[in-house]
Amino acid sequence: MSPAPDKALAFDGLPPLREVVRTHGLMAMKSLGQNFLFDLNLTGRIARAAGPLEGVTVVEVGPGPGGLTRALLAHGAAQVVAIERDQRCLAALAEIAAHYPGRLTVIEGDALEADVTPYLGKGPARIVANLPYNVATPLLVGWLTASPWPSWWDSLTLMFQREVAERIVAGPSKPKDYGRLAVLAGWRTEASILFDVPGSAFVPPPKVTSSIVRLVPRAAPLPCATRALEVVAQAAFGQRRKMLRQSLKSLGVDPMALLEPAGIAPTARAEEVPVAGFIAMANAYAGLT
Repeated sequence: MSPAPDKALAFDGLPPLREVVRTHGLMAMKSLGQNFLFDLNLTGRIARAAGPLEGVTVVEVGPGPGGLTRALLAHGAAQVVAIERDQRCLAALAEIAAHYPGRLTVIEGDALEADVTPYLGKGPARIVANLPYNVATPLLVGWLTASPWPSWWDSLTLMFQREVAERIVAGPSKPKDYGRLAVLAGWRTEASILFDVPGSAFVPPPKVTSSIVRLVPRAAPLPCATRALEVVAQAAFGQRRKMLRQSLKSLGVDPMALLEPAGIAPTARAEEVPVAGFIAMANAYAGLT
């Protein structure tokens, strides 16, 4: 038996998403990393995963025809600021904006470049999105390395390909997935996978499973220069099969000058070092450069 449709969306008074897509000719474009999610139960579940939305401004990236946008508004978001670069979707989003007067702002442009801060209200702000696959990782890195910290958002609830999600939440106990992305996420946030979304839920269906990841910022992450941490992690994981005394040579400094202050054995490999170890190496590196 199929689950009952999400009531908040089933009665929002707007046409079914499949009808919206047909009306506006919105075939998903691979070049934009688009996969549309029509399932009302899933869009509602994602909106609820972001926590209570009353009084919250939600920033959404890549809304497409607006399935998740409708769920966020139906579940009480005070404002939704949606960033969409596909001009074909703007008319469909305008219909949602008309249905929820004053609660939806659409920014036409590239999320990697858009500045949403002028659109944020005085209350809390969150990012909730079914991210386009082709920009998901650079967007996340940008949010994780923002300055000042804490940033303007109080949580991220994002959809990634399952393999990317596993790389975000990994630690040394999962060496195959642990890498630069996990170090950045673990430094400034607490990240967890909430649930999976099968490829069959999308149109067109991707060949991979997706996952919803929630990231909550740490109030007081260990002090570290962001750029130094990125550089050290990249050098270490760029040659992950090598011992750190070898892989860190690419930084142009004596690896021992980074390893000794961090208390890390020169024979250790990147996948064995916890986030705190990378922060200590990055701080030592920043002091030398």
